[in-house]
Amino acid sequence: MSESPASFRSVFAVPEFRRLWTAHALSVVGDQLARVAITILVYDQTRSAGLSALTFALTFLPDLIGGAALAGLADRFPRRTVMVSTDLARAVLVAAMAIPGMPLAAQAGLLFLVQLIAAPFATSRQAILADMLPGDRLTVGLGSISITSQAGFGIGFGAGAALVAHLGVHTALLIDCATFVVSATIIHFGISLYRPTHDANGASERGHWEAVRQGWTIVINNARLRTLMAIACCSGFYAVPEGLAVPYADELGAGTAAVGWLLAANPAGTVVGMALLRVINPDRRLTLLGPMAVFSSLVLLPTGWTPGLAATVTLWTLSGFFSAHDIVTQATYVRIAPPERRGQAIGVAIAGLRAAQGIGIVAAGLVAQIVAPAVTIAGAALLGTMVTAVAAYRWIRASSPRPSSPPKPRPAS
Repeated sequence: MSESPASFRSVFAVPEFRRLWTAHALSVVGDQLARVAITILVYDQTRSAGLSALTFALTFLPDLIGGAALAGLADRFPRRTVMVSTDLARAVLVAAMAIPGMPLAAQAGLLFLVQLIAAPFATSRQAILADMLPGDRLTVGLGSISITSQAGFGIGFGAGAALVAHLGVHTALLIDCATFVVSATIIHFGISLYRPTHDANGASERGHWEAVRQGWTIVINNARLRTLMAIACCSGFYAVPEGLAVPYADELGAGTAAVGWLLAANPAGTVVGMALLRVINPDRRLTLLGPMAVFSSLVLLPTGWTPGLAATVTLWTLSGFFSAHDIVTQATYVRIAPPERRGQAIGVAIAGLRAAQGIGIVAAGLVAQIVAPAVTIAGAALLGTMVTAVAAYRWIRASSPRPSSPPKPRPAS
C-alpha cells in the first residue's frame, strides 16, 4: 500500500519542527544581512564593483569546504549541540565584524569563517529532520525549509540592502549577531539532543579525516546515493541563467529593470513546483524525479533565440518549476543515507552541489566573454539536458528492484 502525501499542517503540528523552522528562518535572515552588509562595506571603502561582487561570491565558497570537511561533526556529537555551538560561534564572529575600525581584510576573513561553520549547522539540521519527521513528512519538512530559504534569498537582497542603508553596516551586523543568539536559544531549549547513531565498527572512535573519507566512500559505493547526488549536481547547468541575468537583459535590450524579473523567475517557479509536488503520491514523485530533472535544463534551450523578456521569464519560471524535483532528491537522499553517516553524506552532497553550481556559473561567465549570453545559456541547457538524461536513466536502473531468479522448470512427470 502506497503512502499518502503529507500536508504542511501535519508537519507544522510537530512542535520541534516549528521551533527548528523558526531557527532556520532567523539564520537565513542573519546570513543575508551579513552578506549584504559586508558587500556594501567593501564597495563603500573601495568603490570597486568588481571587488564588491567578488566578496559576495566568496561567501558561497566556504560551503564547498565546510561541506566536505566539517559535516562529519553531525555524526560525532549530539546534533543539537553542533547547531547551538555553530550558532553561538557565528554570533561571536559577526560581533567581531561589527567592531568599529576593523580592517576590511579581517572582516572578509571573519565572514568566510561565519559561512564555513554554517555547513555543520545545515547537515545537523537535515539529519535531525530525518529522525524528527518520518515518512513523507520528511519531504514536506525539507520543502518548507527550502521554500523559506528561497523566499529569504529573494527578499533578503532588497530588504537587507534597505535595512543596511537605514541603520548602517555596524548596526546591521549587530542585528545579525542577535539572530544567531536567538536561534541558538530556540534550538537549545526547544529541541532534543538527537544523538547520532554509531555503527558497530566504532565509527565514533575514528579520527576526523578518516570519518570524512568514510563519508565519501559510502556515497561513492552506494549506487542510489551516487546517482541522486549526480542529479542534484546537474543544477550547475540550469543555474547558469542566474549568473548571466545582467548581460542577458542587456542583450534583450530590456535594461536593468528586467534583471529583477529574470532573477525572480526561477525561485517563483520552484516555490510553485514544490507546492504542487506535495499533493502528488510519494511513489509518483520518485517516478517524476528523472523527467523533471531533465526538463529543468531542456526548457531553457529556446533562450538561445532571445525570444523577448516575457517569453524568457516564462521559460526561466518553468525551469524553476521543474527544478522543484530537488526536494524529492534531497528527501530520498537523506532517507537512504546510513543513519551513522548521515551527516557526512549530507555534507558530501552540499560540497558537490556548491562545486557544480560554482563551476557552472564561472565557466558560463568565461564563455560569455567570447559568445553571446543567450548562446551560452542555450549551450549549458543542451549539455545539461544530455548529462541529466544519463543521470536520470541511471537513477531508474539504480532504484528498480532486481528481478528475481526465474523459477526452475518442473521435471516432466
